[in-house]
Amino acid sequence: MGSTIWVPQNTLGPLAPHHWSEVIVGILLLLVLTLIIAKAVVPAFEKMYEERSSKIEGGMQRAAAAEAKAEAALAQYEDQLASAREEAAKIREDAKNQSAQILAEARDKATKESDRILESGRQQLAAERAQLVAQLKGEVGGMATALAGKIVGESLEDDERALRTVDRFLAELEQAGTAR
Repeated sequence: MGSTIWVPQNTLGPLAPHHWSEVIVGILLLLVLTLIIAKAVVPAFEKMYEERSSKIEGGMQRAAAAEAKAEAALAQYEDQLASAREEAAKIREDAKNQSAQILAEARDKATKESDRILESGRQQLAAERAQLVAQLKGEVGGMATALAGKIVGESLEDDERALRTVDRFLAELEQAGTAR
């Protein structure tokens, strides 16, 4: 029969300690290492975690405050924009009213100036007409006296009598013109 090697099933193989003192020292070192980590490393990590958490929370609070400030500024800007629009509408309305008033004043002024010019023209025409009528009366009177003198056969040089004759003649002409 051959030689068979018996290997126990619960062995650790090459990891099995040769002496039990190695196991005890390993456990003690593990405890010391755990104690050092618990006293020195974990608090440092906790402190660093706390600082980062506070920085993140502070950043979030600052961001929230900045967002609130931005929203307030936006609301204020929208209020100012709305009031500016209202003011612009009021200015446009005032400008329309002023332009209408200026236009009405200009029309009144133009109407008054037109009336003044027409009245001045009428007065000038009346004065020229009166002057022409007087001039025509004199000329027609002179012609009428000369004609009457030729018809009557005597000179009508007497101014007073000639004027009465001319005036009577012109009055008859005016009556004949208005009778038509």
